[in-house]
Parts: sequence; C-alpha cells; structure tokens
Amino acid sequence: MIEDDERRPPDRTAPGGLRGTWDRLPWLVRSVVMWSACLVVLVTALYLLGRIAVLLAPLAIALAVTLFLTALLDPVTRLLRRLRLPGSLAALLTVLLLLGVLFGTAVLVWSLTAGQFRDLAGELDQGVERTRDFVTSTLPVSEAQLDRLTEQAQAGLERGSPDPLAGARTAAEVAGSVLLSLVLLFFLLKDGRSMWHWVVRRIAERNRTTAAAAGRAGWRTLGAYSRGTMMIALIDAVGIGLALVLLGVPMAFPLALITFIGAFVPIIGATVAGVVAVLVALAANGPGTALLVLAAVIAVQQAEGNLLEPLIMKRQVRLHPAVILVAVTAGTLVAGIAGAFVSVPITAVAYRVVDTVQRHRQQAAHQSASPEPEPGPA
Repeated sequence: MIEDDERRPPDRTAPGGLRGTWDRLPWLVRSVVMWSACLVVLVTALYLLGRIAVLLAPLAIALAVTLFLTALLDPVTRLLRRLRLPGSLAALLTVLLLLGVLFGTAVLVWSLTAGQFRDLAGELDQGVERTRDFVTSTLPVSEAQLDRLTEQAQAGLERGSPDPLAGARTAAEVAGSVLLSLVLLFFLLKDGRSMWHWVVRRIAERNRTTAAAAGRAGWRTLGAYSRGTMMIALIDAVGIGLALVLLGVPMAFPLALITFIGAFVPIIGATVAGVVAVLVALAANGPGTALLVLAAVIAVQQAEGNLLEPLIMKRQVRLHPAVILVAVTAGTLVAGIAGAFVSVPITAVAYRVVDTVQRHRQQAAHQSASPEPEPGPA
C-alpha cells in the first residue's frame, strides 16, 4: 500500500497540488501569464509562417496573382459558357483574351512612350535638383547635410543589392511564375467550381455550411476588389492625365500610366505617382504649375477615396487605412513589389472569411442557447 501511494501521481486538484497553487495566485498574475503564453505562441506561429512565405515566395505570389486574375475574368468565362461554349474552350478563349489585351497594351504603350521614358528620367532629376535648392534655401538644412543623407541612402541600397547572379535568378523565377499563373488560370476558370465543391465535400458535415459560406464571401470579396481596383485605377489615370494635359505638363501619358499602375498598391502607390507627377511639373514648368498639379492630384485622390471607392467597391472590401499600410509594408518586406500588389486583396479576403465564420458560429450558439418553445394546447 505504501509503494502504491508513492507511485501514485500527485493530485493536481488537491490544496497543495498544481491546480491549487494556480488558483491561489492573484488574478492579475494569472492574466499576465496566460496572455504572455498566448503572445509567445502567436509570435512563433507568425515567424514560422513568415519563413515559409519567404521560402515559397514565388509560388505564393503566383497563386495570389492567379486567384486575382480568376476573380477578374470569371464573368467573361461565365458569359462564354452561357453562349453554349464548352468549359475548356471558354477558359482558353478567356486566357487568350487576357494575353491579347496585355500584349496589345504593352505594344501601344511602348510605341507611344519609348522615347518619353528616357526624357522622364531627366525631368525627374531636374525636379529633384529644384526641390533640393528649395529645401536648402528655405529650411535650416545645408547642402552638406543633404549630401550626407543621400550618400547614406545610396550606401544602404548598395549593401542590400543582390549578387550578380541574382538578376538571372529573379528573371527565371518571374518567367516560371508567369507560366505557372497562366496554366493555373486556365484550370481554375475551367474547373474552379468543381474543385471547390470537392473541397467542401471533404469537410466535416457540421462545419460544411460555414466553410461554404466563408468561401463564397471570400470569393465575392476578391471579385469585387479586382474589378473595383481596375476601374478606380483607370479613373485615376484618366483624371490625372487629363489634368496634366490641360496644364501643359510634358510626358502626360507616361505619368498617367504610372498612376494607373500605382493605383494597385493602395495609399503608397498613389502617393508615389503623385510625387513623380509634381516633380516633373516642377522641372518642366516651374513651381506654379507644380502646385496646380499637386492640387489636381489631391482632388482626384480625394474624389476617389470619398466618392468613387464607396460606389465602386463593395462595403465588405473596404479596410481601415492603418490595416492597409501594415499589409502593404508586410507584403513589400516579404516579396518586394509583387508582395505589395497582392497583400491588400489577401488581407481583405482573409478578413471577410474570418468575419463570416465568426458570424455563423455566433448564430449557431444563439440558436442552441435559445429555449425551444413549449407545445401549445392540443
């Protein structure tokens, strides 16, 4: 009996056991310990996910771009299927249409702006020099201090520059990612719905309805974001390009193209495109025109953010600017420019999926907690 008592594990619920010791701790200490443990687990999980994302960055970017293009082009495929075309032919025609639009736009832009982009670099240099002269003549900053800051920035960029083989490696990764995206785009347009139904059937029956609703909400969010971003980018480019033409700023078409591309990176892209337009106007036409261009850029962006975006974008897509800044910064750190492009749609879809799952769980908990009505008299 003594040996049995010695081998018996300690009673954790006894007054002297671990449970009793934990219960005797102040509630503040217990809360701090629990929150600290949760924080350690969360940081570890985020670190592991970040490492995996860095290792699989080309594949992750290719998948994100494929999903973005699929959501953008899915209405075209559905329209072709309504015309009684087979699924394979409808998907193939959609992919060929995308390639035709991209190559046609690239050829048109190159033919119109091949020489202007070389002039754009010179205009930007002149704009930077004029800005430098304004800063040194207006603010208490000397030219030596500006030169020192410029040298430090250049040194930082040189330290972060890749090795000579990195360019070829990057080009090969980009080519492989583009080819993979096109192939996956064809199969998703052709068999995407059947793939999703197959995944839903493999989920446990008690979670199947929630998973299906979350998937539909995420897909609607991605589709609304892709089509809305395309329309807003086009409107921004047309508005700012028209303002540049009316103000007589040279190279209005390249600047409008930069505005269109920058619109796909919320907040940061529009800011960079506006700065480039103002610098070119400053170098070409002086500070008066530059101020007018700045006013036009601000007016277009304010109209887009306060009027066009709520009308074009669905309310479920909109995110807080702080969330957008964090997402764009994280995407840029993980995968560079490509990460900046895909970080916001990924964040919007993830938010909508999590929100849908939480609402379904709350509804299920409310239904299970509500008492059943008593049967009335016969």
